[in-house]
This record gives sequence, structure tokens and C-alpha cells, in this order.
Amino acid sequence: MTIELPRSGPAILVVDDEPRILSALQRSLRREGYQLFTSESVQEALVLLSSRSFDLVVSDHKMPGMSGIQFLEEVARLQPDVPRLLITGWTEEIPMEELRRVGACALITKPWDDARLKATLRRALGMEPVETPTEWSSAGSSSSSQESRLR
Repeated sequence: MTIELPRSGPAILVVDDEPRILSALQRSLRREGYQLFTSESVQEALVLLSSRSFDLVVSDHKMPGMSGIQFLEEVARLQPDVPRLLITGWTEEIPMEELRRVGACALITKPWDDARLKATLRRALGMEPVETPTEWSSAGSSSSSQESRLR
């Protein structure tokens, strides 16, 4: 299922196989003015990527059929200039080299802090400057959660 909200602003595609995560992201971002497209399946997301352009793609890491890393590889092939973010609850399983290789600009951990999540998206979209690499850290809700700036 794909949901689009509203029809102005940067187009963001969010892919996660957990409907509750997609709903939480929609609630967090509904007032930000983005065109928000969500997909519970990688296959549906790939069809969307083939049919329209996006300003940002956010993908879960653990999904059936294809990992987030594999999906971001496909995003890079289909839309090489689009910024890519990975969202996960399993950071210890993701080598930073892999994220850099697929062009991910940040890693967001679950659970996330809404204010930091929004700032991360604005930075990825170029709407807010990144002052220092260390400034772009932790969109998670605890100090042990790390969101890493990768570029």
C-alpha cells in the first residue's frame, strides 16, 4: 500500500515492512509539507522509483525479499542523485563501509527522536546546512542510539 501526503514540497519515499513504523513516520512528518509516499514492500517501492522521481528515499534495513542495503543499491541505480537514508533497530549488523558504498548519507535508529529525525531529513534534502560532521548525530531516542553522518 502506498500513501501520498500532501501534494506539495519535496517527495520522500519511505519503505518499511512494518505498517506501524510507516504510520509513526507519517504522524511525525505530516505537518512538514512533504509529499510522503510509503510502501510496505520493496517490489512496490521499486515500481514507484521506476515511474517517478523522489527527493529522498528512506529504507528500513530488515525487510522480506531484499535488505535495505540491497534496496539502496537499486535506488542508486534507478535514481543516482537522490539522497538515501537507512532506518533500523539493528545497527550492530550494518557495516558503515556498506552504507557508504550504497551512498547512504545517514543511518537513523529506531526508536527515533522526532526533532532529530526531522532535522536529519531537512539536512539530507539540503534544506538545512550541516555545520560539522559530528553535529549530525543520533536521531535515536537514547544516547546509545546512533545516527551517523556518512558523507
